[in-house]
Amino acid sequence: MTKTNTLEVAVLQADLVWENTFENRNQFTKMIDSLSSEVELIILPEMFTTGFTMNAEKVAESMNGDTVLWMQNIAKTKQTAICGSVVIVERSFDSAQDDKFFNRLLFVHPSEKVEFYDKRHTFTLAGEHEVYSAGKKKLIVEYKGWKISPLICYDLRFPVWGRNTENYDLLIYVASWPKPRINAWSSLLKARAIENMSYTIGVNRVGKDANNYEYNGNSAIYDCLGNTVNHFKKETTEPSLFTLDKNYQDKLRSRFSFLEDKDTFTIE
Repeated sequence: MTKTNTLEVAVLQADLVWENTFENRNQFTKMIDSLSSEVELIILPEMFTTGFTMNAEKVAESMNGDTVLWMQNIAKTKQTAICGSVVIVERSFDSAQDDKFFNRLLFVHPSEKVEFYDKRHTFTLAGEHEVYSAGKKKLIVEYKGWKISPLICYDLRFPVWGRNTENYDLLIYVASWPKPRINAWSSLLKARAIENMSYTIGVNRVGKDANNYEYNGNSAIYDCLGNTVNHFKKETTEPSLFTLDKNYQDKLRSRFSFLEDKDTFTIE
C-alpha cells in the first residue's frame, strides 16, 4: 500500500469560547500539539474561532487575518493540512456597496496554500441568510492523491448539492449541529456516505453557546457502505486520529459500481 492511498485524519471536537478568536485558537493549538506527528489532515468544526454567531461585524476577519495566518503556521510547522470554517469579511471599497460576510471553510495545505468554500445553504431558522452571503461553487481539494469535498453544516440536509458528480474520495461536513436534532445529523451523515459511495466525516462541536443552544458532538466517520469507522464519545474533547484507506474504498466501488449509474445534472 503506497502512502498516497492512506490518509491519517484527526477530528477535533471542542467546547468553543463564544466570540473569542484568541482563546479558541489557543485551545486548538494545545489539542493539535498533542497529536501524533503522523497526522496528515486536521478537521475543525464550523465557525471554530467564535461559535455559530450572527454578530459577523464584531468577529469577522480578512483572508490576511490572524486565523488564516495561524492555520498556515500550523500547516507548515506540522506538515499537515488543516480545515474548518470561520467568519470572513470581504471589504467593499465602493461607498455604495456593503461589506460581505461569509461562513467560509478554509482548507490550508502544508505549503500554506489556502483554498476555500463558502457555505451555500445558510441556516434561515437562525437568520444566517440575513447576515452571510451564500456561496455558489463547490470546492474539490486535491491532496495527497485524494479528492476531497468539504461542506458546512446545513448543507448536509441538501443531498443534491453534495452529490458525488466529481468522483471525490472523501466528503467532509464541519458543523455546529445542536443536540435536539442530533439524530438527523447522524442519519444524514450515514445516508450521504452510502449514496455517494464515499468516506464521509462529520465534525461537530460540544458545549453550550451564548444563545443557550447545547451541542453534544457525535462527530463520526462512515465508509462508503455506511459502516461506522469511528464514532466519537458524545461530549469528548479528546482529539481522535484514524486512518482512511483509499484502496479499500476503490475495491468496494469497483465491486459495487453504483456511481456509474448516477444521474448527470447541473445546479443553478
